[in-house]
Amino acid sequence: MALRVLGVTQNMRTFMRGVDLIKRYKSAATLQKTLLNIPATQVTKLDNGLRVASEDSGASTATVGLWIDAGSRSENEKNNGVAHFLEHMAFKGTAKRSQTDLELEVENLGAHLNAYTSREQTVFYAKCLSKDVPKAVEILADIIQNSKLGEGEIARERSVILREMQEVESNLQEVVFDHLHATAYQGTPLGQTILGPTKNIQSIGKSDLTDYIQTHYKASRIVLAGAGGVKHDELVKLATQNLGRLEASLLPPEVTPCRFTGSEVRVRDDSLPLAHVAVAVEGCGWTDQDNIPLMVANTLVGAWDRSQGGGANNASNLARASAEDNLCHSFQSFNTCYKDTGLWGIYFVCDPLQCEDMIFNVQSEWMRLCTMVTEAEVERAKNLLKTNMLLQLDGTTPICEDIGRQILCYNRRIPLHELEQRIDAVNVSNVRDVAMKYIYDRCPAVAAVGPVENLPDYNRIRSSMYWLRV
Repeated sequence: MALRVLGVTQNMRTFMRGVDLIKRYKSAATLQKTLLNIPATQVTKLDNGLRVASEDSGASTATVGLWIDAGSRSENEKNNGVAHFLEHMAFKGTAKRSQTDLELEVENLGAHLNAYTSREQTVFYAKCLSKDVPKAVEILADIIQNSKLGEGEIARERSVILREMQEVESNLQEVVFDHLHATAYQGTPLGQTILGPTKNIQSIGKSDLTDYIQTHYKASRIVLAGAGGVKHDELVKLATQNLGRLEASLLPPEVTPCRFTGSEVRVRDDSLPLAHVAVAVEGCGWTDQDNIPLMVANTLVGAWDRSQGGGANNASNLARASAEDNLCHSFQSFNTCYKDTGLWGIYFVCDPLQCEDMIFNVQSEWMRLCTMVTEAEVERAKNLLKTNMLLQLDGTTPICEDIGRQILCYNRRIPLHELEQRIDAVNVSNVRDVAMKYIYDRCPAVAAVGPVENLPDYNRIRSSMYWLRV
């Protein structure tokens, strides 16, 4: 009897522990509450127009950087490549630091200094211990204000960039996307490559670099962003000390409208083993209300690689077809945004004989997006999009990049809980509407490199951009 009573008591304890766990689970923070508790992004505007934005997570490391609203889109045919050239020259010494001094100083801090150039932005950033943030900001400010731009360093860097161009030419994805921009935005600044043509690299001199800095490196076009162990008030003081003398721009930067042209470019090279193809329609800019539904549509098409496997169990229709029918080696849908326009499309790599079947399946999926996409698919895509966005913000550097880019694009950083709500608000009707608006019966831009003989000609591709069905 005593044993039975003991057993009942133990069962009751187990049951009560279960009840307690359920209570705890019910009171646990939901994703929405968690997103609300993420540190706020603080923004301060200095007297000269420079914006300082930061998120303090209290980490022991930090990333700080300068996001400049100028890239290859700010160039013309004669100086195309100068923004990227400047990025290279930034680490070649300043008025107060030689190249060796700069490298030793950064190395002694245990920091990482890096930079990159895109079509609309140039970025210089440093990842360091949080106690070294003042030194990192001072170095970054010195780099963009006092670079020596010596003739000897320019000559050396010229050969480095020419070698880099040869390396880029061996990356066929980069080549295809450069061709895609060149044909989609032909005759406009967005059609230019970031690295520039060889003849420009060989002729760019100190005067070109200085003119570009004086024209575009204005305080109102620069954001000092920080993430990690960064105190906002201290960052504002550092910005005032080191960047407060930057010249303010009285006028906002001019944005040259870049006209989208439905067209194609093919570089047939039968010596290559695989065909690399990108097809895109004109998307929308960063601030357009259609951007979020287009992102959901882009996620719905998805990405796939033969090494992933999955086969018939893939959620994406196109991935399932690609795996079962051996249509391609890989594909990825993309949604590339600029200030006032964008490219929404797909890039795939396939065997030469599969070009026709692959493009047929891609366009069938696009037409299905416009007409028959289901609620379940949209819900899956929304969940995947939210997951991907959160995964991309893992670490101080991605967060700092997100802050700098969003301040330049939106003049604020959209809080994660707001972004989640905007994604949740998208429904199947919104996805169909934006698909009809941007994809259905639109002229696409096509870029193809490799053995592309079996890729249907442009008129056939264009005629598959709509369905005539009863």
